[in-house]
Amino acid sequence: MPPAPPPPAHSPAHEHTHAPGHSHAHAHGPAAPVSAHLRKVIAAVLIPFALAVATGLVVLWPGGAPPHQHSGVGLDQQTRAGRVVGVQRADCAALGAQPAAPPQGQGQPAPVQGPCEKTTVEVASGPDQGRTFDEIVQPGASRHYSVGQKVVLAYAPKAPPNLRYSVMDVDRKLPMGVLAGVFALAVVVIGRLRGVFALVALVLSFGLLTLFILPAILQGSDPLLVAVIGGSAIMLMALYLCHGLNARTSVAVLGTLGSLLVIGLLGSLFIGWAHLTGDTDDQTGLVHTLYPHIEIRGLLLAGIIIGSLGVLDDVTVTQTSAVWELKEADPSASWRKLYGSGMRIGRDHIASVVNTLVMAYAGASLPLLLLFSIADSGVSTVANSELVAEEIVRTLIGSIGLVLSVPVTTALAALVVSADRHTVSTGRRPGARGRARARGGHRRRAG
Repeated sequence: MPPAPPPPAHSPAHEHTHAPGHSHAHAHGPAAPVSAHLRKVIAAVLIPFALAVATGLVVLWPGGAPPHQHSGVGLDQQTRAGRVVGVQRADCAALGAQPAAPPQGQGQPAPVQGPCEKTTVEVASGPDQGRTFDEIVQPGASRHYSVGQKVVLAYAPKAPPNLRYSVMDVDRKLPMGVLAGVFALAVVVIGRLRGVFALVALVLSFGLLTLFILPAILQGSDPLLVAVIGGSAIMLMALYLCHGLNARTSVAVLGTLGSLLVIGLLGSLFIGWAHLTGDTDDQTGLVHTLYPHIEIRGLLLAGIIIGSLGVLDDVTVTQTSAVWELKEADPSASWRKLYGSGMRIGRDHIASVVNTLVMAYAGASLPLLLLFSIADSGVSTVANSELVAEEIVRTLIGSIGLVLSVPVTTALAALVVSADRHTVSTGRRPGARGRARARGGHRRRAG
């Protein structure tokens, strides 16, 4: 009798598992879980960290921002809703427009030239609802109004009745809401269930920022400590919610933590060494005026840590997934081979993401960059000023942490998957009964 034909060859990555309680494992599906021993090792590191973060949230939870007296300056004003009910264009002198005061010592103010707009605004909320007032828009103004446009009014209750209201800004809630809806729709349509989880994580992250981080800083807690605890909580929620509670995500968490530690140490060192105070704009100055107990330098470092968190999550998750997929494609690959292959992917990632991070900071600080073009004292002098040096330090420290996250995360992921001895198809170590059954099968085929 001719020998029975051998079973068809197939790679372990495409092997089907029919054991009860186990799904089919494919190369394009989720990666096989690591062994129970490695899961215990990872849990021994992350569970105490998660408990420490939870304890910090409970201890430092502020219970809301502390009350204060409105200063009436900048954003710290009482506001009311308003609506433009009329716009009249006429000569500025006929409308009674007042000329702007000239710089000190430069003579009399010049009369206003050209047509002006007299905007009639109706108060749409508060005890004075229905009351109207006029506001003159002079030539060359950056903002003009149209009938029916909704606006935000600054309300000064202690001012004379005819000066209590003024147009502070336009109401842009509708376009902002539509844009947010388009964004959410795009994420859900393309990302499907993973996109839904990403949106939930985004909402939770924003809630933690507004309900914990900002009020805790205003209550007087150390900004750096608040940023570390709040940022860690955001990281844990976002990563595990979006990518699952598994070893792959846990490795990304460890890589992100290591990079945040480096960013915190470098930030503390160079902010002190460069004598940066963090008090470089009107908003920071107003916050310091209203809450003098806030440590502004710590606020600067906290901003660097939180600002770097989002980009770090992207890099560490990508690197961990790349190493996991490399191991699935070549189960015999050694740690050195996995690390080398992962770093080749990571270098491409570094080249693109560092440029993205720098351009993001440059876009947010575009007015500062104009100083390099208009300064008569040279680029080095402008870069030495605290206003510009703060942005340079913020950008470079975030970029250093980003670059270091690649080798750290890649090495951790390669160590985990190389140290594990689970079977690729089932994710389990074969027991004694399975090994005996396998040996018996080999003997029968040999016979």
